[in-house]
Amino acid sequence: MQSSQFLAGKIALITGSGRGIGRAIAIKCAQLGADIVVNYSRNRFQAEETAEIIHSMGRKAVVLKANITKEEEIKSLFNKISDEFGKLDILVNNAASGFNRPLVEQKITGWDYTMNVNVRAAMLCSQYSIPLMEKAGSGSIVNISSPGSTRVLPDYIAVGASKAALESLTRYMAVELAPKKIRVNAVSPGMVETDALKHFAFMTNKDVTSRTIANTPAGRLVTPEDVAESVAFLCSSSAEMICGQVIVIDGGFTLIVPK
Repeated sequence: MQSSQFLAGKIALITGSGRGIGRAIAIKCAQLGADIVVNYSRNRFQAEETAEIIHSMGRKAVVLKANITKEEEIKSLFNKISDEFGKLDILVNNAASGFNRPLVEQKITGWDYTMNVNVRAAMLCSQYSIPLMEKAGSGSIVNISSPGSTRVLPDYIAVGASKAALESLTRYMAVELAPKKIRVNAVSPGMVETDALKHFAFMTNKDVTSRTIANTPAGRLVTPEDVAESVAFLCSSSAEMICGQVIVIDGGFTLIVPK
């Protein structure tokens, strides 16, 4: 059985960790012994709140701003991590965004932005993490995907396509980086009640949440903490031979025909 501090001595970067799923992952990794790089793009107050929670556990948390749509800011982020810690053990590509519109209303600017945040940034962050993980002797990269990568959701065309690309990227990275002792996987959470969920047009229907619960065999929605537990497991030595997989966390929702 693993120690409850099985991430002790590890350094973890979670992009977009000021709130929601990213915050839950950062806190879970800290609970398990890791020191955390809290990344944000706009809201420093939320990032500082995350860091304060981590500090209260006796772990180190460094708050670093970086707009991951810009390579120069990603490069600066990893330079700061190198200066502060000298290595990186865990990268969670969590930050995500997107313009939710149907195909006929999708603009190229929104499409490009969505792909840049959800796919290009994950690729670049992974590239820049490799030298720091090699210094650590091994590493784990976890990409946060979505069921919209394989299932059609309302007005989700750009985000869904970007998440499908992210899952493909996960597999290619996993094969290429495995010989370097860097494991790459993804998790795909079902509906998670976060502030980000409110930006989806279909969520204006108040029945969506209750219908989702009714069609989930586990009987409830996924929580950010559920996602964090799975991410932490993938970063542990127990997941050493899990390589290039997409772990679906939805309480069985995608397994059944909706009622």
